[in-house]
Amino acid sequence: MAAHADTVTLPDGTQIEDYEFGTGVEAHAGRTVSVHYTGWLWLPEEEARGRNFDSSRGGEPISFVLGSGTVIDGWDSGIAGMKEGGIRTLIIPPAAGYGAKGKGPVPPDSWMIFEVELIKVR
Repeated sequence: MAAHADTVTLPDGTQIEDYEFGTGVEAHAGRTVSVHYTGWLWLPEEEARGRNFDSSRGGEPISFVLGSGTVIDGWDSGIAGMKEGGIRTLIIPPAAGYGAKGKGPVPPDSWMIFEVELIKVR
C-alpha cells in the first residue's frame, strides 16, 4: 500500500496522517482519552474507503485508557502523540485490528480506516 508523503507508518503497520494538529494536552499511555471517531473498511488495493461500520458522531465520545489494551492495537499506537483538538486518520492493518477473526461488521483479515478527533486527555 502506497503511503502519502505526510503519512507515518508505525512499527505495528498502522499508518497515521494528521489533518489538524491539536494544541491541548498530549495523549500518551496511561492517560484516559476521549475521542469521536468514524470507521470504514479500507480497500488497500484501491486506496479507498469501503463501507462505514461504526461512528461515535451524533452521540457521546468514547473514553478509554490509552495503552491498556482495551481497544485495538492500531488505536493505542495511532492515538498516542495526538494533542487535544487534533484530527488524525488511522489506516490499520488486520494484525493491528481484528485480525483473522474479525469482529461484528468487520470481516476477518480486514484493513480499517478511522477518522479520530481527540476531544479530551485526563
